[in-house]
Amino acid sequence: MLSAFIARPIVELKQRDKSKIESILAYGDRLLVGLSHGSLRVYRVNELIDEAQSHHGPAIEDQTHSSSAKQNAVDLMREEEKFSKHKIDQLAVIKEANLLLSLSNGLVSTHDLQTYELQETLLKTKGATTFAVTSNIFKDPSTGVPSIVSRLAVAVKRRVILWSWHDSELEPDTAEHTLVTGIKTLTWATGTKLLAGLTSSYVFVDIETSLITDIVGPGSIGGAPGQDGGRFGGVGVSTINYMGLGGAAPKPLATHLGEGQLLLAKDINTLFIDIEGQSLGRRQIPWAIAPEAIGYSYPYLLALQATRGTLEVRNPETLTLLQTISLPNASQLHISQPNISLAHAGKGFLVVSERCVWRMGALEYDSQIDALVDCGRLDEAISLLGMLEDALLKDKEGRLREIKMLKAQNLFDLRRYRESLDLFTEVSAPPERVIRLFPPIIAGQLSAQATPINDDENGENPQGHDVKSVPGREKNGGPQDATVSHTSTEESQASTPDGLHTNVSRQTDGGVLLEGKDLKAATAELRPFLVQARTRMQQYLNPDGTLKDARGDQSLEVTNVQEAQELLLAHAPGSREERRKQLVETAKLVDTTLFRAYMYASPSLAGPLFRLDNFCDPDVVKEKLIETGRYTDLVDFYYGKKLHEQALELLQKFGKQSQAEESSSQLAGPQRTISYLQSLPAEMIDLILRFADWPLDVDPQLGMEVFLADSENAETLPRQRVLNFLSSKDKALAEKYLKHVIEELNDTTPSFHQKLVDIYIQGLKEGKFVDDSSRKQWEEHTLSFLKSSRYYQPYKALQKLPADNPSFYEPRAIVLNRMGQHKQALEIYVFKLQDPEKAEDYCNQVQLAQTSSAITPKQGQRSIATDLEDKTTSIYHNLLSLYLSPPPPHKPQWGPALQILAKHGARMPAASTLDLIPEILPINDLESYFRGRIRSANTAINESRVTSALRSSLVFSEEAKLRLGDGVPGGNGGRNRHVLISEDRVCGVCYKRFGGSAIKVLP
Repeated sequence: MLSAFIARPIVELKQRDKSKIESILAYGDRLLVGLSHGSLRVYRVNELIDEAQSHHGPAIEDQTHSSSAKQNAVDLMREEEKFSKHKIDQLAVIKEANLLLSLSNGLVSTHDLQTYELQETLLKTKGATTFAVTSNIFKDPSTGVPSIVSRLAVAVKRRVILWSWHDSELEPDTAEHTLVTGIKTLTWATGTKLLAGLTSSYVFVDIETSLITDIVGPGSIGGAPGQDGGRFGGVGVSTINYMGLGGAAPKPLATHLGEGQLLLAKDINTLFIDIEGQSLGRRQIPWAIAPEAIGYSYPYLLALQATRGTLEVRNPETLTLLQTISLPNASQLHISQPNISLAHAGKGFLVVSERCVWRMGALEYDSQIDALVDCGRLDEAISLLGMLEDALLKDKEGRLREIKMLKAQNLFDLRRYRESLDLFTEVSAPPERVIRLFPPIIAGQLSAQATPINDDENGENPQGHDVKSVPGREKNGGPQDATVSHTSTEESQASTPDGLHTNVSRQTDGGVLLEGKDLKAATAELRPFLVQARTRMQQYLNPDGTLKDARGDQSLEVTNVQEAQELLLAHAPGSREERRKQLVETAKLVDTTLFRAYMYASPSLAGPLFRLDNFCDPDVVKEKLIETGRYTDLVDFYYGKKLHEQALELLQKFGKQSQAEESSSQLAGPQRTISYLQSLPAEMIDLILRFADWPLDVDPQLGMEVFLADSENAETLPRQRVLNFLSSKDKALAEKYLKHVIEELNDTTPSFHQKLVDIYIQGLKEGKFVDDSSRKQWEEHTLSFLKSSRYYQPYKALQKLPADNPSFYEPRAIVLNRMGQHKQALEIYVFKLQDPEKAEDYCNQVQLAQTSSAITPKQGQRSIATDLEDKTTSIYHNLLSLYLSPPPPHKPQWGPALQILAKHGARMPAASTLDLIPEILPINDLESYFRGRIRSANTAINESRVTSALRSSLVFSEEAKLRLGDGVPGGNGGRNRHVLISEDRVCGVCYKRFGGSAIKVLP
């Protein structure tokens, strides 16, 4: 069992001394002992070298130690023989008031704390059985000034009498509260609430509001409010048998536990409550017999069994008995500061018998934890670590984590896989430690089941069952192991309250053999653990294996990054680079093990793993997937690991097969290769061009999707290299790619435009068309591109266009237009193509372009169209001259000429146009021409008149507003508008005062 405390007698009455110890009081370095004949002895407690602090042996029950031979534990300072005429039943101190309180002969008296002289006997307390003292700090509600308030509560039969001291000043008034039955014990729950143990129940007394609350509990704790069981009320099973022998009803006991908790005990019944009197719903303490006294010494619950002469030490959370100390005839517990650890208080609590006073010294808490782990009581060690403060332990967090991992390991050995893996997950256990519990089919070479214990290179026990290792991490990151061995077979087989054993018989040297349903169940629970481990890895590790910068991640604290990373590692590395390498190795282990787990239990889940960034071992994955024929998942894995060449070789192998295997049917044909190439970035252009060759041979239209897809990868490919590659394959493919780049991606590179022009011209020259429709379509594309593009070089295109081939007449005309050679272009339309409509359309387009680029006349200037046209030569004039005055050997064309005059005569200069008209042409044929000229002139005149009238109306409207106002509230008031000029008014421009200056107000 645990050896938490060691008893040392510090005061022992000599055999010739006939007195008995009735009460004690410890404060500071003083120990007051009240004797049965009324004397008060004052001792000074000396600070001895605590032997318990260096005690590392096994726990020994019923062990006591005498005081040091070299130095006395206490020194008798003085003895007040006439302190009281009767035995001293109880002692207490109010330091703030410098008072010592005593209960003797049913009266409470006050004494000077320094001289121990009697100051006053409180006559109101005649018949008192017990009292309780408390001191608290309260703030004045009106001023907020804190003050120390000390209170004394005295139990006199059914009454509670209260005295108060404010800042050491006794208040003249006292308060009384009468309860239903006699009061046996008093305990201050808070500074204003008093817990009273009655004959048959417990009640809470609020001294401020005088509210009395009954506490209802099991058995003898209490019944309904006001219920009284008489003389035998509250008598339990263990005491009712002794009533006939003079036994008395058990005393109601109470003690503080942690913050805001109290324990009530009467007979063998117990009740845990809060300071409001509400039950905490916890189970009762399994006492066999009623304790004589209970107490709480941080962090343990104490119970004094007077009939057995033992002191029980229990865990207040689990209620487990941890230690039993033999203290013959002990009858009282005295704990001066129960909620403060012994390491802080400097002295242990005291246990008193009629002839002896023991001081209870505590072992180091680290030694206590080691002892619990050593005897296999892992739950008790975890509970104790949870109750202790961080400052009392060396690396509390690390020790708690290690012990929980030991517990999880034991749960795993008991085949309680879910509980085990949940606990491993809770403590963020290193994945390596968990994975090695599994067989090689899951853990690979790391499996402890495949390697004997003695073969471990590091000298560590992989399972940690025959040797317990409880490492605590040092500040420098290095592990510091405190290894203790089992002392006996019984201790190693000791079970925890939940049925755990620290050692379980192994079926193999490496651990419990997992197979069949057990292995599937364990693997199913392992997967969530590995997934969470992957998530934690991603917080510190980039997909490329570099450490993340914590300053860029607001969710991480820079000071805790290193410590958090080490939680994932089996060993704490030193430098940042070592941590990075080990994190990468751990990530590789986690992902590879997760892959094996998926392949063993749920192979369909392996695919989604590969679509995420992972650190799986390529060799393991390749071997396993090829073995099971999961080639699609292998391709996904290669892509995730950026092993693109291997993936494309695999796709090419299965894509070219005429009859693919059933397992690889999804990889048949070029479609999967094309999709893979589309996902590659532009930096891998060499690989893309290399493996795009065979899909273009098999299905050119589908293969072109590699370069024509609507994706960022396709759009950012090096276009010149792609063009060169496609040109070497087929000019049609190059033409298709150039059209995509120019028309859809709006590429204005002159070389691309010129290349497309060359391809179109070369195609027309070669004339390799399936039929006339395909040739016509090619010609349309050529003409459309020559017209729309503005980035090719016209003179180069003109050189490649034959002048005597009718198929190139119109392309030459378009190129000449781009070069500004309009007359030569019109000659082609008029004399070679002999198409007046196209010639007219050509002129319309040129005229429209010139009109849109012309400068708009300034406001106030109106130029008549006829005057402007008389000064400039129109494109229509050039066409008309070709019709009426053609070069030899061509003849005049009267019909098209008259149509041009009728439609566009107003746009041509009148003088030069009339000079071109031959004299032999009848006047009536020119009627439409003259009518169009007249209408154009009239239109200009009428337009100027309308504009003038509109301007006059606008001037009139503005003048009316200035004279009469606009009629809008707050708007322009016209002549009624007024401006107030005061002495403080200044000019808004020069900021000078107006004074007597002339004023001009703008509208």
